[in-house]
Amino acid sequence: MKTIVVIGGSSGIGKAIVDKLKNSHNVINISRTEPENLIGIRHYACDVTKEQLPELGEIHGLVYCPGSINLKSFTRLNIEAFQADFDVNVLGAIKTLKAYENSLAKNNGSVVLFSTVASFLGMPFHASIATSKSAIEGLVKSLAAEYATKIRFNAIAPTVTDTPLAVRLLRNEKQQESMQNRHPLKKYLKAEEVASLASYLLSKEASAITGQIIPMDAGIVSVKI
Repeated sequence: MKTIVVIGGSSGIGKAIVDKLKNSHNVINISRTEPENLIGIRHYACDVTKEQLPELGEIHGLVYCPGSINLKSFTRLNIEAFQADFDVNVLGAIKTLKAYENSLAKNNGSVVLFSTVASFLGMPFHASIATSKSAIEGLVKSLAAEYATKIRFNAIAPTVTDTPLAVRLLRNEKQQESMQNRHPLKKYLKAEEVASLASYLLSKEASAITGQIIPMDAGIVSVKI
């Protein structure tokens, strides 16, 4: 079995990825909080932005899931807010890649990071998160070129996904209906849908895919009706 490391697998998309992979892979979860069900996975408690990552040995794939949804007007965003989002979304990912690059390269590994549809389509109140996630896109393309024969790098750019991180956007039926209607497919995402794409990108079936930013947008970026 191949070993896959999931950073931030205790909730949301990360948890869905852990659940998707745990029966077919050796899954290691690294997060601040312990997942509810540890059966079939190994867990390390660690804040990747502040603490040293554990030594893990041989790994074949890595998914970095931590993120933020800091929706404020540019006037209300101070430098500290931009720095906090950058630390979680970008520097945490870089720190993790630095920790495990040797094992990933040795095993022709695959890395999946996360961007956002707000990097494709200008949206008000998204300045901080769009800035951080745009940096992730540049990182993916640069590292995909640098490690072309050793590690594949790709990113998923989802639209609003029904997770605890998005709870403020989907608090009630009116908000949920409004969010559905913003998308041409009349839906937003479930975490399990994103997990399925992440699982595919980690697999040998995706061995020809690298350097890609793949939107899961329910049509909001790519279709106008």
